[in-house]
Amino acid sequence: MTDISLTLRGGRIFDGQQLRDDHALRIENGRITALDRDDRVPTVDGEVDLGGDIVAPGYVDLQVNGGGGVMFNDAPTVETLARMAAAHRHLGTDCILPTLITDTPGHTAQAIEAAIGAIAAGVPGIAGLHLEGPHLSVARKGAHDPALIRPMRDEDLGLLLDAARRLPVLMVTIAPENVTLDQAKALAQGGVLLSLGHTDTDYDICLAYQKAGVRCVTHLFNAMSQLGNRAPGVVGAALDSGGLSAGLIADGIHVHPAAMRAAFAAKRGPGEIFLVTDAMAPAGSDITAFELNGRTIRRENGRLTLGDGTLAGADLDMTRALQVLTREVGLGLDAALRAATSIPATLAGIEAGSLRIGRPAALVRISEDLSGCGELGALS
Repeated sequence: MTDISLTLRGGRIFDGQQLRDDHALRIENGRITALDRDDRVPTVDGEVDLGGDIVAPGYVDLQVNGGGGVMFNDAPTVETLARMAAAHRHLGTDCILPTLITDTPGHTAQAIEAAIGAIAAGVPGIAGLHLEGPHLSVARKGAHDPALIRPMRDEDLGLLLDAARRLPVLMVTIAPENVTLDQAKALAQGGVLLSLGHTDTDYDICLAYQKAGVRCVTHLFNAMSQLGNRAPGVVGAALDSGGLSAGLIADGIHVHPAAMRAAFAAKRGPGEIFLVTDAMAPAGSDITAFELNGRTIRRENGRLTLGDGTLAGADLDMTRALQVLTREVGLGLDAALRAATSIPATLAGIEAGSLRIGRPAALVRISEDLSGCGELGALS
C-alpha cells in the first residue's frame, strides 16, 4: 500500500485495542495519517465504503511452519520464507515468525541464516524466527521426530545466543527435560524469547523457569502436562502465572471450546493468551498431503494428521480462529482481535498489530460476519 492515498469509512475500525464505530481511517502514501470520528476525517482523494466490514491491523502469528504448499523444514531458504509470507499475507497476516520444527543441527543453522537473509533482503512479513525444538521432551513429542530430540549442548547455546544478536526476534520453544535452568537464564539474558512447550514437567519447575526468564507457553493444552487437582502441570502454570503468556491454536480441534473458555476466564495477568495458527504447508494452498522429516501428513476435514492419527500442526488461518473464539468460545470480538494482533506483537516486540499515526498501513479487511478477509492492501 505504499502509493495508496484514500479514506476508509462505513465500517468498524479496530485499532489494536478496541473496535471503533462511526470512525474513519485516512491513509496517505501508504501511511496512516488520521483515525478519528467520521465527521473529523475529510476525504481528500479516494474513498472506500467498507459496507459494514472491519478494518484491523494485519494479524501477527508467532508460529508458522509453512504455507503456500511448502514447509520451512523442507527447504530453509530465503525463497521458502518469501513464499510462506506471501501465502499468509493472502490470509490477512502481516507478520510471521517462520517456525522450524525439531530438525538436525545443520538444518537449524540453515534456518537461522535463511531468516537473517530474508530480513536483510526486506522480504515482507518476516519478523524473525521461531525454533520449536529440538530441545524438547520425547514424552510429549507430538508430531516431532523423537530421533531428532536431544539435550542442549554448549554449541547449541552459543548458536542461539549468536542468532539472537543477529535477528530482531528469536523465539525458542524448550522443555526443562532437555534444557537446564542455567541455559534458560543465559538465553533469556541474551534476548531470546523463551517458551515452554512439548514438555511433561510440573508446575513448580515451570515457575522456576519463568523466574529464569521464560515468558510464554507454546500451544496451550497441546503437548504438555495437563491441569490436575493435585498436579497443576504446565497448563496450570500457564494460567496461574502472570509472568507467562500462552499461544493457543483455536481451531476447535486442538482444544475444545469449553477448555478455551475456561482458560480465558482463568488466565492471570499481565501475561495473556494469544492466537497462533501452527500453520503447515497447506495454508493458502489446495494441497492435500505433504512431508515432514520423511513422514507423510494428510489434510482432511480441517485436520492435519500423521498416519497414526497424531495431529501435526493445524489447517487454520487467523480469521477462522476469530470465528471459533467469538462463536464457539463466546469471547468478545475486541478481545479476539487483540489475541490475533497486538498481544503477540507486544510479546515479541514487533512494531505491528496496532493502528498508529505515521505507521505503514498494513491492514486487513475482515467481513462483517467473519466469514473471510481481504488480502492486505486490497481494500478497494
